Amino acid sequence: MSSKISIVDLEVFYCVGVPDAERAVAQPLQLKVEMEFDFSAAARSHDIADTIDYFAVSQRLLKFGDGRNWKLIETLATDIADTILVEFNPAAVTVEVKKFVIRDAKYVSVALTKRRGQ
Repeated sequence: MSSKISIVDLEVFYCVGVPDAERAVAQPLQLKVEMEFDFSAAARSHDIADTIDYFAVSQRLLKFGDGRNWKLIETLATDIADTILVEFNPAAVTVEVKKFVIRDAKYVSVALTKRRGQ
């Protein structure tokens, strides 16, 4: 069975950017997280313990940037994916990070997919 749990366009505030000045103040980013997970047991049991608690994931991501900074959104996306794999145990996770830094573009983004054990 193929199933996934998604969190779409979660607004977070992290310090990210190549120039020191850009990393000095947290800026708004949007995250899309898709977690592959067989939630058929949860569908039968109605028990949150049988699935990934997407509220817990969102709360973890809202605080993920506290006291941290990144130069590249590529590194940020990788760090988020690694953390979700370890802490929430999906079979795979796809993370997209959207950054709003180019005036003439709606946003720039990076996305990656990692599987457990990679």
